[in-house]
Amino acid sequence: MIATMLYTRLDTPIGELLLFGDGESLTRIDLPGRHGPVGDAVEDRDAFAEPIAQLERYFAGELHEFDLALAPEGGEFDLAVWDELNRIPYGETTSYGEVAAAIGHPDSPRAVGAANGRNPIPIVVPCHRVIGASGKLVGYGGGLETKRRLLELEAGEGALF
Repeated sequence: MIATMLYTRLDTPIGELLLFGDGESLTRIDLPGRHGPVGDAVEDRDAFAEPIAQLERYFAGELHEFDLALAPEGGEFDLAVWDELNRIPYGETTSYGEVAAAIGHPDSPRAVGAANGRNPIPIVVPCHRVIGASGKLVGYGGGLETKRRLLELEAGEGALF
């Protein structure tokens, strides 16, 4: 039996997010300005009670580590990158090269950057914590201003809510 894809909308300080899932796991978050098609997904806010609660606590500066069932779809390399992203502590950053080295592909920072860009569950899988080797903010699907705001929140510069 194929599970029905569900979605809901969540207003946040960075704009409206679209959350997608199967009723058990979060499968995708679309950032503001990056909303993909909803397709046959059924709107069901109740199915996302826990992700909504955790995201609201995150934006309020109260939650530092998400505890949600996730089911991102991607290849083996992508999944390894996304798993490593979850190891980056709240309030810290790392570079694409450091992620590449951590997953055993030290010569593949560009491939890590591409996988980072394909991350279907941004914020929860913290791709915003990956910056350029020079320390500059580079490449974020939600825009560099959004990336900067998320990093400022995590640096303790105030809640976004």
